Amino acid sequence: MDDGGGRTASTAGRPGGGRTDPATEAFMAHRNLLFTVAYEMLGSAADAEDVLQETWLRWTGVDLDTVRDPRAYLVRITTRQALDRLRTLGRRKESYVGPWLPEPLLTTPDVAEDVELADSVSMAMMLLLETLAPTERAVFVLREVFDLAYGEIAEAVGKSPAAVRQIAHRARAHVAARRPRDIVSPDETRAAIRAFQRATETGDLQGLLDVLAPDVVLLTDGGGVAHAMRQPIVGAGKVANLLNSGLRTFAAGMTVEAVQVNGHPGLVMRLNGTVHGVVAMRVENDLITGLYIVRNPEKLSRIEQETTLTR
Repeated sequence: MDDGGGRTASTAGRPGGGRTDPATEAFMAHRNLLFTVAYEMLGSAADAEDVLQETWLRWTGVDLDTVRDPRAYLVRITTRQALDRLRTLGRRKESYVGPWLPEPLLTTPDVAEDVELADSVSMAMMLLLETLAPTERAVFVLREVFDLAYGEIAEAVGKSPAAVRQIAHRARAHVAARRPRDIVSPDETRAAIRAFQRATETGDLQGLLDVLAPDVVLLTDGGGVAHAMRQPIVGAGKVANLLNSGLRTFAAGMTVEAVQVNGHPGLVMRLNGTVHGVVAMRVENDLITGLYIVRNPEKLSRIEQETTLTR
């Protein structure tokens, strides 16, 4: 991001680059937060980066003497840009080939330690947020995840504080009705994913059936580029047979690595050293109820490096 002086927001102020200007300092101080806001609203790291670029360009045109709270001001710019892009993405998803899944991120360990943040960026929650209208999603994310005041949110989404309160109430009710009732511990999730990994690596069909809930749902995102099922697969038997058959085809060159995906235990599958897919899960009562496999190569570019998310 060019700061207007031939430098970028990501490199300005480094040794040999001269003194960092106040606009760059403020932006960089909140950059990870802004990325997290944009990603939670969009479900796409690539689009979140584009939003940050647009935020930076607008921020450099602001008279800082008029800004009381740089963090709130930057979040407001980011939210507005993300809302505009979210509406565009909605039209793009209408023509998407097969199930659409959020872009998976290899996250740093501290994300998992922040339970609320990890829950908000989990694949299951990101999919749930997809069922909200754009403004509802923005209000829910800013209020429930980042704990912004209603007045600040109102300025970000262009609504009155009273309207924002109503939207927040409606969005909370919508999410509460669809999310798991019980909080699953990281140990439960790790145990389920270890059992899943063992079963897939050894071709143990019964082992797969034992860790899958009877009504488990498998979603695979290939984006029309990589091979993937174009409809959800429902039921432990169907899912286990499909996975067992598919993995057996690539057994010779396939490796599976346990990683942190969106703040939760997940798996990266590699075929002959190249990322073949990323697996995330939703676990309830020690069983996998949601299985999400992203194979679209356009969504796998960041999976080799950790992404820092923060609130």
